[in-house]
Amino acid sequence: MKKGDVITFVDLELTPPKSYHLKLDIIFEDEDLAVIFKPAGISVSGNQFKTIQNALMFNITPSVKTDALNWPLPVHRLDNQTSGILLIAKSKMARVKLGQAFETKVDISKTYQAVVIGEIDEEGEMSTDVDGKQSLSTYKRLKVVRSLKNKFLSLVELSPKTGRTHQLRTHCATIGNPILGDKLYGVEGMILKNKGLFLCATGISFLHPITNQELTFDVKTPYKFLRRLENEAERFQNYSTKF
Repeated sequence: MKKGDVITFVDLELTPPKSYHLKLDIIFEDEDLAVIFKPAGISVSGNQFKTIQNALMFNITPSVKTDALNWPLPVHRLDNQTSGILLIAKSKMARVKLGQAFETKVDISKTYQAVVIGEIDEEGEMSTDVDGKQSLSTYKRLKVVRSLKNKFLSLVELSPKTGRTHQLRTHCATIGNPILGDKLYGVEGMILKNKGLFLCATGISFLHPITNQELTFDVKTPYKFLRRLENEAERFQNYSTKF
């Protein structure tokens, strides 16, 4: 580059995505961003039609700001089988600043809940490297029940301090408490089949990219998680009573 050169930015995403008519729960929305709840079993984006990104135009009101995106876009990702809170950008400035926040882990934090196999400690840290990169997560046990198949199941709150791929799933498996339903990192013979992954993004706190206001959003423990713990405890109690 030299003085006098003209730099032109070209947006190659000229064709809007085909709208996928899937009704989503909208937790919050303004002209710059939206906070939605992603159901499990649907990818955030990708080559397939049934994605969260393709469902956004059916659910999100277009922004009227001068730097409005042509269509709303997810700012980060959740695994296909992970449910929970997902941030959506509606303006260009929001997309840039939220993207930077996720990259630097400054002014943004997420919490998850999961059902893990075994009786995990009351609280602790998990710092095993993921893909050769330093990573850190913390956890706090919320509940533990007896289980016929797994001996114990624990409901935990997880807080990733870094953002590696499959970080929470890897960390939980590494300390001997894989997430229930995890076919990739679970223990052979102890993987719950046809029930999905028991991992949900239940909380997020961040600074609004435009107003700088601190925002916090939380969702309840998924009913699916509580029901599984209740069923496991009842089965164990019934078995113990009979024998």
